[in-house]
Amino acid sequence: MRKLSCLLLLAACGLAACGHAAKPAPAAIPDPLTADMDAAVNPGVNFFLYANEGWIAKHPIPATDSSWGIGNLVENEINARLRTISEQAAAGQAAAGSDEQKIGDFWAVAMDAGHADAAGLTPLAPYLQQIAGITTPAQALAVARALEPLGIDAFYRMGVEQDEKDSAEMTVHLGQGGLGLPNRDFYFNPEPGVAKLRTEYAQYLQRMLGLLGQKPAAAAAGAQGVMRFETELAKASLPLAALRDPNKNYNPMTPEALTARYSPRIAWRQALDGWGLPARTVVVGQPAFIRGLNTALGETPVSVLRDYLRLHLVDAYAPYLGAAFRDANFQFYGTDMSGQKQQQPRWKRVLRAENRALGMELGRKFVAAYFPPAEKARYTALVQAIRTAFRHRIEKLTWMSPATKQQALIKLQAVAAKVGYPSQWPNDSGLMIERDSFAANMMRAAEWRFHKMVGRFGKPVNRNRWDMTPQTYNAYYNPSNNEIVLPAAQFAVPGVPDKDLDDAIVYGYSGASTIGHEITHGFDDEGRHFDAHGNLKDWWTKQDAERFQRRAALMVKEFDAYQPIPGLHIRGAACLGEDIADYGGILLGLDAFEQTAEYKAGKKIDGLTPLQRFFLGYALGWLSQQTQASLRRQLLSDVHAPAEYRVIGPLSNIPAFYQAFGIKPGQPMWRPADDRVHIW
Repeated sequence: MRKLSCLLLLAACGLAACGHAAKPAPAAIPDPLTADMDAAVNPGVNFFLYANEGWIAKHPIPATDSSWGIGNLVENEINARLRTISEQAAAGQAAAGSDEQKIGDFWAVAMDAGHADAAGLTPLAPYLQQIAGITTPAQALAVARALEPLGIDAFYRMGVEQDEKDSAEMTVHLGQGGLGLPNRDFYFNPEPGVAKLRTEYAQYLQRMLGLLGQKPAAAAAGAQGVMRFETELAKASLPLAALRDPNKNYNPMTPEALTARYSPRIAWRQALDGWGLPARTVVVGQPAFIRGLNTALGETPVSVLRDYLRLHLVDAYAPYLGAAFRDANFQFYGTDMSGQKQQQPRWKRVLRAENRALGMELGRKFVAAYFPPAEKARYTALVQAIRTAFRHRIEKLTWMSPATKQQALIKLQAVAAKVGYPSQWPNDSGLMIERDSFAANMMRAAEWRFHKMVGRFGKPVNRNRWDMTPQTYNAYYNPSNNEIVLPAAQFAVPGVPDKDLDDAIVYGYSGASTIGHEITHGFDDEGRHFDAHGNLKDWWTKQDAERFQRRAALMVKEFDAYQPIPGLHIRGAACLGEDIADYGGILLGLDAFEQTAEYKAGKKIDGLTPLQRFFLGYALGWLSQQTQASLRRQLLSDVHAPAEYRVIGPLSNIPAFYQAFGIKPGQPMWRPADDRVHIW
């Protein structure tokens, strides 16, 4: 999350001599780069705190949140706008099938907490009945296949995605999944906080089984059985860092071969036929996991498999059910796992669900009202400036051979940039929204997404498709399309019109931490394996690949040394791609900024040089704080380092930063030249 919010100063309103109220003076907007600095912190000691501690000290994390910073402030402004759109739609009389009808009906029923309480488990009843009838592992697998369209991640993960080695083909992918905790490490890590989470997770499972009608003793036994089953799945799962190797996670085979070699208890051809997928080949991400799943199915009592499926179904839909289920779900995922003390207001929770169910419908309204053409043009131009900067850097590299450089430049030129919103909005006429229940609408939306996904199989790849909505505060790089996708909301600065932002700020947090970051992903330790057409292909010389790996190893070593929680280090290999992208993004943003009139003029603004403003803009883009529970979860399950380290880590490798703030040997931000990362 990379954007900035600043507080507006309200001008006092006096009376004119004639007795009429004088027109208020325009509100003064403080310089967002100096308003929240903490001058008591030396930038050479901790640049993140130097830039942000002034704000952090004045804004504790609210009881309703697990983190608080730039991202929350941006989302608050976006949410206020989306709430207005939703309330107006709910109050209107829109034509059936229109965006307004879907938004309005979804909002009206979801905001009615009493309706959800009265409905109880009724929306899930048919599926719970199917689960109750399971008597064999084969039947458990069949019911899991029936739950797949509802978005239930039971036993494994399935998706229809672009083939890594032929990006023009849509292929069925199968891989590890089925865990209730975020990933395998939560089942085994000995750190006391993680061990406590395992106990709390088992208590949550027991509480949910009790709400489903089981007596205390049966619920306790069922929870322990499910915990043992999931632990077996976790043992067979690859750790986070290993999942980032695209070659090792690409194992194509026929469904029949998958059954014969790894999982004789799972009839994969039958499963695919049930989903309407006549695939001759499937891409298996982690064959060893499929083998482990097969073994676990044979060794687990059927009663445990029934409880496992019940729990995964109810867990997925608990936020949309009555108070007892909502509260139990929040207690574990909100409080135990993330450190929230209170649930957010219902309208915020409803809006989060609405964005998931009707994201593009809301997006059309959002873009029309809040993303003017001038902003789209500004950031489209910034993409080109960043691309030009990267081209010059590649051309000047001394460690990369001419042959690899040529391919790198071809790939860079081919990077597609999607800015703001889709050029072609998706056809969502088949999505039906009614006023029967919150959970039913979420189920219909999940089924619609599933069938859209299945419908892509065997058809040409739609390279205009977006995997994020325009109002999403995030961005991504898609290696199969060799594209960067930059939603409109990612450029939002609450309280500050875009036209009032000087280039140092824009190039720091939008140019460096977003655009430059995403382009660099095409050349990080994972993205570099894909060619200009998005195919998994080795286009590097052996010597260049080895040189890259040696340089990247310094980044791994650097981040491995950071220990945000005693006993829990950042895992450098797991977050390497993001760390390389942060580092590269800063270099590209700075190179592009150096071509601007603001940089060349060299004039100070609020006492800061253009170079200082650029780096402070980048640091403000990561202004955030989080609960220790949230930090623990991130360290174990996220490929992104915590915000503070995304500032102090990459900046400690950049000589221009040393120059801008006079960083000296012996200071924590100083890194000896031989220890600095030199990739781009």
